[in-house]
Amino acid sequence: MPLRDFFKNPGRTVSRKSAGTTEPLPAPEGLKFIPGAEPTARLDPWWWLVVAVVLLVVLLMLFQPDPYWDIFLFVRDGLAITIELTVISFGFIIILGLIGGLGRIAKNPVIHIIATLYVEIIRGIPLLVQLIWWYFAAPAVIQSFGEWVHWDALATYRSNPIFLAIVGLVICYGAYMAEIFRAGIESIHKGQMEAARSLGMSYMQSMVSVVLPQAVRVVLPPVGNEFIMLLKDTSLVSVVAVADLTRRGREFMAAHFNPIEVWTLIALLYLILTLVSARVIAWLERRRKY
Repeated sequence: MPLRDFFKNPGRTVSRKSAGTTEPLPAPEGLKFIPGAEPTARLDPWWWLVVAVVLLVVLLMLFQPDPYWDIFLFVRDGLAITIELTVISFGFIIILGLIGGLGRIAKNPVIHIIATLYVEIIRGIPLLVQLIWWYFAAPAVIQSFGEWVHWDALATYRSNPIFLAIVGLVICYGAYMAEIFRAGIESIHKGQMEAARSLGMSYMQSMVSVVLPQAVRVVLPPVGNEFIMLLKDTSLVSVVAVADLTRRGREFMAAHFNPIEVWTLIALLYLILTLVSARVIAWLERRRKY
């Protein structure tokens, strides 16, 4: 560097390499990974617990096919119904919870009061009582209303156990999900909304494009917990004539009088479902964090 250029920039340190020289690339073992992205950190070690429980179930069926394999063949359709109830109900719960959460923070007093009444009333009634009401009382109410308005389709309504079980689960868990979304939205600083509105966005555009994407990261852990709780609480629908995993287990036990083997296998199957769900939710949380 010429001396005059050095004095023009006295505060700058300049180092140049001779032309044609290149730095050797670092060896692969010298490269550093982002924290949490190392090969050993990509696989959740708690998956080994899932593998252990699955292996235990397989060993029970192999070495004692009577009764464990017979039980599994009998309850596998109930297992499918349990998964179906959980997935379908949870999809509607997310929608209802989001609507309820937005209603809880709405400035319109009518919407706010309706959403608050829904949350406070539904959360004060046990889930089992709600499921029984929807199965036994709701059809009678619908039939009475149909007779009053002379509508034959409603007057002769017959209850569908699976449909009413989904309705009961969605109504109950939607109230809890509404509070989760409300807390998640309110945890985002109001300056985010103000900045979006200052850019010309409407309230709905600001909520959908700015606030909700940030709130999703906050609510993901409690939403995941609600999914696992819902998966376990689907066992309550067995009291309203839904042939889920629990009810099928009760039917097999009533026919063969072996409660230890039946409820051991049922418990292990529920454990596998919840452990797999927990691991998937943990993976989603890590992905969302990055």
